[in-house]
Amino acid sequence: MFSKVHLNFLIPVLQIASVFYALYPVAVWAVEPITPIPLKARLDINKVSLGKQLFHDRRLSKDNSISCASCHPLNNAGMDGKVVSVGVNGRLGVINTPTVFNSSLNFVQFWDGRALTLEDQIDGPVHNPNEMATDWPSIIKKLSMDHKLSASFNEVYSNGISSQSIKDAIATFERSLNTPNSRFDRYLRGDTNAITRQELEGYKLFKAYGCTSCHQGVAVGGNMFEKMGVIHDYFAGRVNMREADNGRYNVTGIEEHRHEFKVPSLRNITLTAPYFHDGSAPTLLVAIQIMSKYQLGRTVGDEDIYKIIKFLHTLTGEFGEYANE
Repeated sequence: MFSKVHLNFLIPVLQIASVFYALYPVAVWAVEPITPIPLKARLDINKVSLGKQLFHDRRLSKDNSISCASCHPLNNAGMDGKVVSVGVNGRLGVINTPTVFNSSLNFVQFWDGRALTLEDQIDGPVHNPNEMATDWPSIIKKLSMDHKLSASFNEVYSNGISSQSIKDAIATFERSLNTPNSRFDRYLRGDTNAITRQELEGYKLFKAYGCTSCHQGVAVGGNMFEKMGVIHDYFAGRVNMREADNGRYNVTGIEEHRHEFKVPSLRNITLTAPYFHDGSAPTLLVAIQIMSKYQLGRTVGDEDIYKIIKFLHTLTGEFGEYANE
């Protein structure tokens, strides 16, 4: 099969390779449905700094009462822990607020995917009457009166303060909010001591029950749409249906997309209750029970659920300096 020349070449190569892989074993994630978050993101630090300031600036709302951080507090895993958030004049939102951490890893933004980028997403809360209830001319007028802030914009952006530069700065800051180096990521990179045997059993159950059909990739979700109620009708018998319950249908008008939502990321999931687009699951136990029934058509025993929850705890990453806001 191989000539002598080929063997003379291959033998030393294989010897070197065997030494290399003995010292640096192949990452576990090479054969797993979940991949680790990159440890560092290359971003313009000046834009990140400016975006962080804007993220906390209440002048982005009509009555100067609401900032991005109001609904996405960075010291609370990037979400407010409420079923729906509260906007200007105490107005209630219509859908559960997702975490801002790792949002850059999602393939689209919002539960219904109506924004393709983080920049596009920012338009949503700005114009939403239940959130910031304002417009870009009003925001630009207020921010332009701040001479120090204007100077900061002029240093970073040639066009100074504009809707585009505001969105770019905030989106750049949000891209810095990834949470790498979770214990499970370390396990995926080859540290077999990073998780316990019970947590590993939970991961195996997570795969065996089919959870990874939707929750996979670098965000452990966030990369596809799925119908809420694949096996059984999640919305059957509801008398208080809301427009938000239509999900992706509200964007496309296609009947097959009714009740479809972006699959949420499970990164830091143990810190981001309540769960689902409607915030109806107060705990992971309840969330897994609901998913088992409506998405899988199965009954998962409590012992298996608790093991899966143990695994989900390993997905909590490092929040860095922003968690101390």
